[in-house]
Amino acid sequence: MAQTNEKHCLLAYRCQLAGGSACNNHCPHFIALHGMNAKGGRAGLASVPSDYRLVTLTNSPVRASQPKIYEILDKYSATFGRQFDEIGDRIKSVYLWSKSPGTGKTTTAVALLNDWLVAHYLGSLKRGRQPLQQPAYFLDVNEFQMRYNLATMTNDDAELSTIRKLIEMCQRVPFIVMDDIGVRGASEAFRAYLHAIINYRAVNGLPTVYTSNFPIEDMARIFDERLYDRMRDMCAVVEFTGESKRGKRRG
Repeated sequence: MAQTNEKHCLLAYRCQLAGGSACNNHCPHFIALHGMNAKGGRAGLASVPSDYRLVTLTNSPVRASQPKIYEILDKYSATFGRQFDEIGDRIKSVYLWSKSPGTGKTTTAVALLNDWLVAHYLGSLKRGRQPLQQPAYFLDVNEFQMRYNLATMTNDDAELSTIRKLIEMCQRVPFIVMDDIGVRGASEAFRAYLHAIINYRAVNGLPTVYTSNFPIEDMARIFDERLYDRMRDMCAVVEFTGESKRGKRRG
């Protein structure tokens, strides 16, 4: 039997055809989520690091070590269907943090993002709508700051223009992960960019998942009171416990 894609597709656990003869690179739903080369599609446009691209809350390696947190997040992900409601309760943001790195925060944040992708894709089809090409995005805040610093130091106008377009996209994308927020040494201009993203999303009720090694209250010190106030708006704070498992899994 030809190789099938049930181990390479985010939709597999929801698909009755997974593992069968139709579960191949020509499946229109596989292409929609992953592209012809399994590296594109909506999952590719989400910019998730390759190590995490197939992680969901169901299969996350962190679930076993953080069962209480995953019980909470299972209930949170069940609210993702509200994205199609024009009126009603908004979907909260989530702040995932721990004092120790490597406890599974990033893995878990990406699992939420991938669950959002699936909920958006299937929910759109169920309602006879065309799914958005980019319903979610993963922003590495450290990498984002390094790009900005390099562009400003070298007066790279083309890169700064690209960064401004990225900021506009991060403001409007329906769901975003802002990974490792709390970077130190941020300039006033960079803080303004972060505030522009977070403020726009808070005002427009767009859910954001943050990960950090600092409690959310420290954002007032690391950035400023305005940014902290926006971050905590309709935001559930979830603390990860335990020691670093880096080397066993990332996050």
